Amino acid sequence: MNTMIRRLLPIIFLFLLVGEVAEARHIVGGGITYECLGLGRYRFTMKVYRDGNSAGGANLDEEVVIGVYRCPPAGCVGLNQNSVFATVRVPLQVPINVVDVPDYPCLIPPNVRVEEGVYQWVMELPVSDQSYHITYQRCCRNVTISNLIFPGDQGATYTVELTPEAQQACNSSPTFKQFPPIVICADEPLSFDHGATDADGDQLVYEFCAPLDGGEPAISPTPVLISCQGAAPQPGCPPPYREVTFRAPAYSFDAPLAGNPTVRIDPNTGRITGTPQIQGQFVVGVCVSEFRNGILLSKTYRDFQFNVASCDPQVVADIREDLQISDQEYQVNSCGVTDISFVNESFQERFIRDYQWSFDIAGASVTSQLWEPTISFPGIGKYNGTLMLNPGTECGDTAFITVNIFPDIEADFMFEYDTCDANPVIFTDLSESGSGEISSWVWDFGDGNSADVRNPEHLYRQPGVIPAALTVRDTNQCEATEIKEVNYFPVPNLIVVSPSSFDGCQPLGVFFDNLSFPIDETYDIDWRFGDGGRSDAISPSYVYTEEGLYTVDVSITSPIGCTTDTTFADLIRVLPSPTAGFSYAPEVPTNIDPRVVFQDESSDAISWSWDFGGAGSSIERNPVFSFPDTGMYQVIQTVTHPSGCIDTFARIVDVRPEVRFFLPNAFSPNADAVNDEYRGVGIMKGAENYVMSIWNRWGQKVFESNDPERGWNGRSFNNGQDAPAGVYVVLVTFEDPRGKSFELKQFATLIR
Repeated sequence: MNTMIRRLLPIIFLFLLVGEVAEARHIVGGGITYECLGLGRYRFTMKVYRDGNSAGGANLDEEVVIGVYRCPPAGCVGLNQNSVFATVRVPLQVPINVVDVPDYPCLIPPNVRVEEGVYQWVMELPVSDQSYHITYQRCCRNVTISNLIFPGDQGATYTVELTPEAQQACNSSPTFKQFPPIVICADEPLSFDHGATDADGDQLVYEFCAPLDGGEPAISPTPVLISCQGAAPQPGCPPPYREVTFRAPAYSFDAPLAGNPTVRIDPNTGRITGTPQIQGQFVVGVCVSEFRNGILLSKTYRDFQFNVASCDPQVVADIREDLQISDQEYQVNSCGVTDISFVNESFQERFIRDYQWSFDIAGASVTSQLWEPTISFPGIGKYNGTLMLNPGTECGDTAFITVNIFPDIEADFMFEYDTCDANPVIFTDLSESGSGEISSWVWDFGDGNSADVRNPEHLYRQPGVIPAALTVRDTNQCEATEIKEVNYFPVPNLIVVSPSSFDGCQPLGVFFDNLSFPIDETYDIDWRFGDGGRSDAISPSYVYTEEGLYTVDVSITSPIGCTTDTTFADLIRVLPSPTAGFSYAPEVPTNIDPRVVFQDESSDAISWSWDFGGAGSSIERNPVFSFPDTGMYQVIQTVTHPSGCIDTFARIVDVRPEVRFFLPNAFSPNADAVNDEYRGVGIMKGAENYVMSIWNRWGQKVFESNDPERGWNGRSFNNGQDAPAGVYVVLVTFEDPRGKSFELKQFATLIR
């Protein structure tokens, strides 16, 4: 694998750290031991291990309820919690202990935390011909355990039997020397001493045994249930106890991790050996039986959880190299330099305690113990060496180094060109190599262009102080670069202007596009446009106001004084143009009379074209046009000169809406069909918000309408009693089509 892949190797991958394993209320292991204090008194110690890799800690029970049962030699069949001999409430000892993570060489410690809860109590148990069973039960185990079926539904029972023989002998149980490592490495040999010590010197026999189930899965957030079906029975229930269910046939209580060779326990020493191959979590149960003179005194149970992880060494010897030959072989090349400063890129540096450099120079070993040494080599040649990290340890690595000292290479070149004429620059290679042969030339002309021939020519299109660079490489891949400045300020060999000729109508705007090169803002440029106008822009714009034929002169002077000029004879022809213009009457046309007379006022025209704001058109010189509606119209006149040049003129014609409305001063509603109704007359097209109200002399409203076509018939609101003859006040308000408000008042006489 290459260096980058080696750097990305997983440090520790644990199934313990995914899914529900972060849930703090999961049992990892535990067991109970006892010590006889004499006169029937015993000190019991229970240790319970739970995951602590989550917020809030392991949630170890602050108090446990221990059940003590006394059973005949035939067993405890038929007993229940009501048959308890004694119940003991035991508080959790503080502070809580944290189990150390194994310190494997070269491994970054995994994110695993196991907390140990210790519960200890003393109680008196009268000597009996029956066994005492001391029991604690609690749900639940990790759901990610690999070797159990439905592990999240299985809890733990921690129990110890005090046999009649152990009581009579005032026996103390064996005590395990250490808790198993919470992380072990896959595909690495395992050798762990799970042995115990016995204060009485009895014979101890070890075996894998099935861990005991106990406690039902938690149903509520505080699963402290009294019955044996609860998550935390209070007290623990009597035997017999069911065993956890292994995932057969791959796993069983006596082959809990499988492996090759299979993980086993030595019955005489308690040492667990084998090579686990599958990553995951595995529950293991260990029983130690205690014999005295061939008589079984006790059997002590303990179960625990092995977390099998991928453990890849993280110390890698690495240097900054010119060529990586293989996973651990590096090549450093130097061209003419014999003092080599090595750059150490080894990792993980915090696990590197020793580093040794060694080079074979003329049969002698030159060494250094600096992190980044500088080694002096005698001259041209090939040298071999090594960088060793933590030599002689499991946490070591070695880089094999080849140093090539090649002959020096030097880049050089010259160039020549005419300083005033814009011709190509001729570049000549002068480079030399101690190897005798240069294999490639790469030119960077400084203007975005390049070449790969030995002696190129290059034409610059822009002037300036231009950095030209040559990079040469020899057959040893030695490389050198030389940069020189080219002061390139010639004037163009040819002044080129677009357009090359131009005819246009007066006034004529022309953009002179200067296509000459090389020029820029540092050059002095003088334009003479032939009508007295001048400019110093590179590419100017200019407006000719008079008709005629014009010659344009251009001169260019470079920053170093080189000059060139060109005359463009009769370059611009300006043709005569007409002048458009018109007037119209009436000045304020209306919808009542929308007819408008247009009077041409142009000059030098031979034809006319009119656009009446999209409402119509005409080619008459003095047209008459009736606008179809009120509104603003942009009238455009276009006139043409005999030369073909045109001119336009535009004016806005506002056809205003006009409202004319009059109120009569009398009416006679006598059904003679003459003047029977009072209403206004006139032109009201486009008027809005019309209101007519009529009032009698006592200030009472007798009529109102919002419709100009609806009048008053002389009766109250047109359907009441006849109004008496007399004088009435009429008020009319409205807005014309452009929002102007009008108010009309009139005295109207009703004649009967």
